[in-house]
Amino acid sequence: MKNRISLFVMLMLIAGASQADLKIGFVNVAKVLEKAPQAAKAKSRLETEFSPRDKQLVSQQKEIKTMEERLSRDSAVMGEEERRSLEKDVIEKKREAARAQQEFSEDFNMRRNEELGNLQKRIVEAVRALAKEESFDLLLTDGVIYANDDIDVTSQVQKKLETQ
Repeated sequence: MKNRISLFVMLMLIAGASQADLKIGFVNVAKVLEKAPQAAKAKSRLETEFSPRDKQLVSQQKEIKTMEERLSRDSAVMGEEERRSLEKDVIEKKREAARAQQEFSEDFNMRRNEELGNLQKRIVEAVRALAKEESFDLLLTDGVIYANDDIDVTSQVQKKLETQ
């Protein structure tokens, strides 16, 4: 379906080109996302927000490992009751850690998607503002197989994001 739309747009452009000069540009959104200063700030915010929980998860894993090492090392000299209790504690700690890891992953993914959505909105705003300022008739993004460097306005969009 996208190919048909692209073909239709190209045919319209070719037909319209003979009647008027069109100003066409291309924006590499992936490149803008990668180099936008807002992306680095969002990454920093996420790291700050989730770093304490990540450290807590690492600490839990170390505690579990220590308990498992103690169990394997001392199980022969432990009483039956003490060994069972330690095995139960290890299993319980593993469950808690798995649950905490899953919650962490879900929360992190939700916040990352939120930050990405905000950044994508800003990029769209920057592209639209550039298109109006530079009087573009058409700006293309995804689905472009080839774009001449003369019509690639990605760097201009990046500059616009830097000023925001």
